[in-house]
Amino acid sequence: MRKTLYLIPFVAAVVVGYALARLSFKTMSGQERIPIYYVDPMHPSYRSPKPGIAPDCGMQLVPVYAEDLGRSVPTSTPSLPSGVAHVDSAIRQLYGIRLAKTEWSSGHEILRVYGRVAADETRVYRVNVGTDGYVKSTSGDAVGNHVMKNQHLAVIYSPEFLSVSGGYLSANERSPGTNPKDNVAPPQNTASAQARADRLRNLGMSDVQIDEMSNSRKIPEDVYVVSPTDGFIISRDISPGLRFGQHAELYRIADLSHVWINAEVFGEDVQAFRPGTIARVTLPDTGESYKAHVSNVLPEFDPVTRTLKPRLELMNPGFHLRPGMFVDIELSAPTREGLSIPLDAIVNTGLAKRVFVETDEDTFVMREVETGWTVGDRVQIVSGLREGETVVSSGTFLMDSESSMHMPAMSSR
Repeated sequence: MRKTLYLIPFVAAVVVGYALARLSFKTMSGQERIPIYYVDPMHPSYRSPKPGIAPDCGMQLVPVYAEDLGRSVPTSTPSLPSGVAHVDSAIRQLYGIRLAKTEWSSGHEILRVYGRVAADETRVYRVNVGTDGYVKSTSGDAVGNHVMKNQHLAVIYSPEFLSVSGGYLSANERSPGTNPKDNVAPPQNTASAQARADRLRNLGMSDVQIDEMSNSRKIPEDVYVVSPTDGFIISRDISPGLRFGQHAELYRIADLSHVWINAEVFGEDVQAFRPGTIARVTLPDTGESYKAHVSNVLPEFDPVTRTLKPRLELMNPGFHLRPGMFVDIELSAPTREGLSIPLDAIVNTGLAKRVFVETDEDTFVMREVETGWTVGDRVQIVSGLREGETVVSSGTFLMDSESSMHMPAMSSR
């Protein structure tokens, strides 16, 4: 009885061994194998229990067999030299390793620099007086205030205004009912009145006050200093009781509805700032963006920062851009044509940049390269590759892992 119990496990082991041997013989003899699942050849992480079409790329699903799982990813022949890997097409397809050819290409890169807002100098007005005098009072003239054209900013007194104003009224009286801007009076009277009106303007009297004096026919004791334009006061050198000299600058007023941006550009990047090029100007704090165009003026050179300063111009309807503000500038710049490969083909070790080049069927050699510009998903190859060569463009980390097993250790010396 006890012997019978010992024989049962022995017989079962013989039967199982025979079955496994038969299954192995069928597999090795080329008979049909049964896949354990199917994968997307472009994205091996996708698995399906049955054959079909990959949902993302539309390719036929690839079967995976039990014995495939035991294979190593890219397998190298032990006799191959260091930096060389042998990977057949089936393994490349299974693990999503793709190839690409080097080719000549060019494109547009986004150049990002910073700039500084400046007032448009053609819209900056300096308010001064052409004679000596003193300031009686000021009103609403703080730096930064928004002022309107002909708005009263200060009241001043100067004896010279009195004598010239008297001569102007006397010339007008000789041609009653006329204005120096009209041509109905006798020529000599009109010329005399016009000359005295110009003299008043040169001294600092506004056209509004000259017209008021013509209508009232009274010599004004005080002269009003007015704003010559709608804008912002950007400097002020005046206060009540101040005595000023001839041609002293009292105010500086800027029309900020149109402003300049002075960019800071290094080296050959300035070539991207061609006259008329459209750029995007962004305020970093608020994210507001505007369209600007590059002016045709010659860029200034800053010897301190060693930068060139191309000028951009833009409208500023909301006055959000103020002189002195820093802004971000972006514009599309064409790249030079060059030999390029997909960016994912580069293996950057920190010490060198490498690619895997197909030198023979299913044989890949690691090669160091020098890179240039990067535009989108492509990178320029300055040296190390020739046009038409095939490189590994996807799955390079698998190639790098395999080839590293056969490379000698690098010395830190």
